[in-house]
Amino acid sequence: MINSERTAAESLFFQGVSHMEADDSDSAEACFESAIEIDPEFAEGHSNLGLLLAKRGETVRSETCYRRALELNPVCSQTHLNLGVLLAGQKRFTDAEAAYRQAIALKPHAPEAWTNLGVLLACVKRETEAERCHRTALFVDASCALARFNLAYLLLRQARFEEGWSCLEARDWYAPLASRLTIPRWQGESLQGKSILISYEAGHGDVIQFCRYTALLKTQGASHITLLCHPPLKALFATLKSVDEVIAYDETLPSSDWDYWSPLLSFPYYCQTRIESIPAQLPYLDATRERVEKWEPLLPKEGLRVGLVWRGSVQFENDADRSLPSLTVLAPLWQVKGVNFVSLQKGAGEDELPPDNLPLVLLGALLTDFADTAAVIACLDLVICVDTAVAHLTGALGKPCWVLLPEYKTDWRWLTGRSDTPWYPDVMRLFRQSTMGDWEAVITEVRRALEERVRGQ
Repeated sequence: MINSERTAAESLFFQGVSHMEADDSDSAEACFESAIEIDPEFAEGHSNLGLLLAKRGETVRSETCYRRALELNPVCSQTHLNLGVLLAGQKRFTDAEAAYRQAIALKPHAPEAWTNLGVLLACVKRETEAERCHRTALFVDASCALARFNLAYLLLRQARFEEGWSCLEARDWYAPLASRLTIPRWQGESLQGKSILISYEAGHGDVIQFCRYTALLKTQGASHITLLCHPPLKALFATLKSVDEVIAYDETLPSSDWDYWSPLLSFPYYCQTRIESIPAQLPYLDATRERVEKWEPLLPKEGLRVGLVWRGSVQFENDADRSLPSLTVLAPLWQVKGVNFVSLQKGAGEDELPPDNLPLVLLGALLTDFADTAAVIACLDLVICVDTAVAHLTGALGKPCWVLLPEYKTDWRWLTGRSDTPWYPDVMRLFRQSTMGDWEAVITEVRRALEERVRGQ
């Protein structure tokens, strides 16, 4: 390879990097491929092309690029790390672990490989080893926010709340909002006579679960609480008695009308929530009479009325595992006599029909916001759903809810090995997979429980 060719390949490589940073993947791919064509042994070109393809979901091509890069440069820790991420995403746990450990062997003082290995080990239920990996990452770099955040999920799943909430403060989801505000962030100061803006975080379910803390702030003397939320939640949150004002994030937001502001998920930390002190007075949300009167006539008049939600948002990172493949998976539930099913499924899957034309009242497409969903739930006897916002809404309304949980990456808030939850005591029951992907056994258990419920009426 003559110097001019190498220089041309490197120039194209850096152009590709610039295009990647600008989210222009097509141009980036063209640059990387051209660089490799000029210099087939350009390891960095193969590696970055692999990274680009991984981001686009082209896993086979991505792995080929990574492995070629490692043939050319087997001592590049970052390529081993990127390959591990790709393999872990495909649940090729043994191969991913080997890739992470190779990355660590080559660069033992890089925290990212340690904490990525910790996440992988937690996924396969090797939690003691996982914790050790996260703590090693923090030992080599105490400022590694990713490792602290990953450790938070592990600790919270184990109900080790004191350190878990502290570690969760490493998140930065709320940074864009923080940059717009000119008021101080609340960090546990007295709220007596003070006003506070509370910002939404993460998904709809997270906001529904943690908006309960507004009542706690009122008891601490807060004079005025404003809650910033997702637009579909605004009408629902008007029923929060402890909130004085609700603003949707697509509305105009002043920058300095309050004494303090705080992201919602920081309240468990500053309120020193422990497993025995979770604020769990139910219900803390309500359905309005007007909406209930609108939806009640559309529901079955007889039998046990059971709402169903079988899929969550496809944008959620673990949606393929937490959602059911289709409504057909729930078919055994129709064997239970005396039950009428109502679909609360919104978005993906809302038009699905059960097999053999079994009866199902389809309401999902008619629901305009969570206040509508709350009104329907208020008229039901039970909701059976996957781990999505409807589960939190049902619990917050104080209505019976059975939640179907995956074995892989079960969310931290459901803790470990419990069939109940201290977040929604006495109204929520958890049905867990014991084997990854095995919904059949879960639905068999749910069917039996449903039969018992009908007999007990």
